[in-house]
Amino acid sequence: MRKKSSGIFYSLPLTLWLTIFFLIPMLIVTGYSFLTKGTYGGVQLPLTLKNFSVFMEPIFLKIVLRTLYISILVTFFTVLLAVPTAYYIARSVYKKELLILVIIPFWTNFLIRVYAWISILGNNGSFNSILMKLGIISEPLKFLYNSGAVILITVYTSLPFAILPLYSVIEKFDFSLVEAARDLGATNSQAFRKVFLPNIKNGIITSILFTFIPAMGSYAIPKLVGGTKATMLGNVIAQYLTVTRNWPLASAISTVLIVITSVVLLIFVYIERKKEVEDDE
Repeated sequence: MRKKSSGIFYSLPLTLWLTIFFLIPMLIVTGYSFLTKGTYGGVQLPLTLKNFSVFMEPIFLKIVLRTLYISILVTFFTVLLAVPTAYYIARSVYKKELLILVIIPFWTNFLIRVYAWISILGNNGSFNSILMKLGIISEPLKFLYNSGAVILITVYTSLPFAILPLYSVIEKFDFSLVEAARDLGATNSQAFRKVFLPNIKNGIITSILFTFIPAMGSYAIPKLVGGTKATMLGNVIAQYLTVTRNWPLASAISTVLIVITSVVLLIFVYIERKKEVEDDE
């Protein structure tokens, strides 16, 4: 009983933190989604499900699909780059120096990094200037204000969040298992796919979640470099909150966004538990 009570005591601060700053705000947002827009902003009764009907509108469904499409591509390319990068850092003799290089972007303001990309990819930016000087193009190409720019810059900002959990798993991996697989006749690619990747799956799952969930709610990057052709759900929520001041509708969209990300998380948890049960059997 003493151990059980001490466990509750130690977990109490974290429980209170999550309840006050996560659970209660989420319940408030969910509750607002069933209310009606007030006359001068805010919310009022009666309760209604009308706010969720926005998801039946073709234009809004297009934004939802675009958000999923961009988030999935961002997650794919981020993890694709993060795995070999984390592998190289874990096997390098300059681990500390390389980790510092990965962490350095956290020391710079997020908006400054986005604006740096704008100066590189803009019509008068560095990239267009180099291509024109080399004679490859005769007039500037439009690299900004499209989905490609949003994906590129979001991948750049997400990479540290994907590399660090992968590095922590790869650094503990026993590479003698790969060598044993090669001795038993496996090729390099077979050893990588059947021995290395399955043993770092927890790091891969963490990287996927750390990338996909923030990408789904992204606001600043689509706003600054996406233009009207790359509007995402985060931009729509901000517009309803600040411009039209339709808090119930913004809350309804946020609630559905929470449900989507929660479903993705539960799917990963279910797959992981199923594999653990199969391994035990």
